[in-house]
This record gives sequence, C-alpha cells and structure tokens, in this order.
Amino acid sequence: MIQGQELAISTSSLTKQFGSQKAVSGISLSVPRGSVFGFLGPNGSGKTTTIRMLLGLADASEGEIELLGHPIPKQLEQALPKIGALVEGPAFYPYMSGRNNLIRIDSADRFSEAKTRKQRVDAALERVGLSNASKKKVHAYSLGMKQRLGLANALLKPREILILDEPTNGLDPQGTREVRNLIRSLAAEGITIFVSSHLLSEIEQLCSHLAVMTAGKIVAQGNIQELRNESQTRLVLKSDRIDELVDVLKGQGLSKISLKSDHVVVPVPTEFDVATLNQLLVKKKFMISEIRLEQPSLEEYFVNLTGEGFEVVR
Repeated sequence: MIQGQELAISTSSLTKQFGSQKAVSGISLSVPRGSVFGFLGPNGSGKTTTIRMLLGLADASEGEIELLGHPIPKQLEQALPKIGALVEGPAFYPYMSGRNNLIRIDSADRFSEAKTRKQRVDAALERVGLSNASKKKVHAYSLGMKQRLGLANALLKPREILILDEPTNGLDPQGTREVRNLIRSLAAEGITIFVSSHLLSEIEQLCSHLAVMTAGKIVAQGNIQELRNESQTRLVLKSDRIDELVDVLKGQGLSKISLKSDHVVVPVPTEFDVATLNQLLVKKKFMISEIRLEQPSLEEYFVNLTGEGFEVVR
C-alpha cells in the first residue's frame, strides 16, 4: 500500500489460475485516488485478466480486491455504478447511430434512470466531442471516434474510476492524440483513471503512477518519478588516454567500468561530485571532451527488471 494516500483500487495476493497455469500470480496493486495509473506490460502479461477480475467479469482464484473501499465481488453492485470501463475495445451496432447505440446500452443497465437517459447520453457525447457525429452510423466512425464513443458509454453516469484497457490500441496518431487529450481532461476533473497499455510512451505521457507487469507478476510499482530515481545514475566520460583514465577512476573507488571506443560509462552514487573529478583529471593533464551524469531511461530500467522491451514509438 502507498502510505498516506487513500486508494481507489487495491488488491492483495490476487491470483487467477487456469488449470496448472497462473495467468496472474499473487499481485498487490495500490492505485491512489485521483491518480492516472498506468498498468504497463507486454501483451499476454496478464493485464486484461486482472482488469476482468477487478470488474467482476472473472472470478479470482485467490486474493482480495477493493474498489472505492468495497470488497469485490461481495459488494460489486455498490461499486460498479461508480466505475466506467472500456475493456477489449468498444462493441457497437454498426448500422445504428452513435447516439442510439448509447441509448440502447443505457436501457440495458438496470442501475440507470430512464427519465434522464437522453440528457445523459447527449451530455456524454458532448463531453467526448462527438455531438456533431451523434446521428452518424457507427460503421462510418473512425477508430478514434469509436474509442471516444466507448468512453462516452463509460461516462453515461458520474464516475469515480475509469478503467481503460489499451484505449489507443490500433489508432493512428490523430486518434491517439484525441483519446490522450480526453483522458487528460477527465483526469483534471479528479476521476481516478486506470490505463492498461503495452506502450511505454503512452504511460510516460499520461500517468502519475504505474505498475509494471510481466508473466503474471508485478515487478515494479509506484510514482513514476520515484521509479526513475531508483535506476542507477551513470557517469559518461570522454577523454584521451582511455586506459589510464580507467586506472584513475578505479583509484577513486569506482568499479563496473564499461569501456567504449572513445569513452567510459560507470555507475556512480546520485550525489557524485563531477566537478572534483574533472579538476583531478585536468590536473593530471587529461584532455576531457565530455563529462556528465545521466539517468537511464524508464525503458532501460524496465528491460533490466523484465528482460523484455516495451514499444516506445510516439
């Protein structure tokens, strides 16, 4: 649990087993209220199975779930009206209009009020920027418009949590920007947003917190900036007389020195004093063409944890 923060979603030792195979293995999530929480992992890592358990669409084999303080599935009916979800892509009747699709879906929801249905549908369409396309048949919608219609469906009632499974999957750059901007505007309203994605770039641009999942297990979780700080700071040093330079660095207590053709890279403490080292090297008449500290990218950090890469194309 994240200390001092009220949680919108929490799980403890959550497990889903299919025969002898564990799709999700003992995961404990802590999603702070009001956060945009990224659930990052390669395809097939167990993200969608986890989401289905959160929403009561699949039974957990073991473990506990709480949504907004309600134990799931025991109090699912109390929690679900406060939660909107877009899971595995929106499904609509292609030859009905966007507006009529939402009316049909809302009519099937026994928790919805019939007398406010049309007003709520119109308000949700306006919220996602589809008012002008509300009478257009869904088969004529772009993928981005269909995703926004799915979000409108999730917003037909006031929500405290939105759970979005790969909301930009398959979208072109314009559709991705549309959905990303909509998520940001919803987050600004104080809604807790839980975004599942295999795209590291999406998570970095949208989220304040994240959990990294691989092979059914969570390998990292927390505030994004805190996770950045957990990766090892590196000194990059370019100079002449590389072999002698290595001896000087070892004399300063530095080890695990990676030797490149014209520079060295060595892990150092975060508070490492570059200026003092530079003075020493100048005194020893080294020609220094580059000296700097760098923080490994989140991608490198996660690859080190998981042994797998993440898509980072923007």
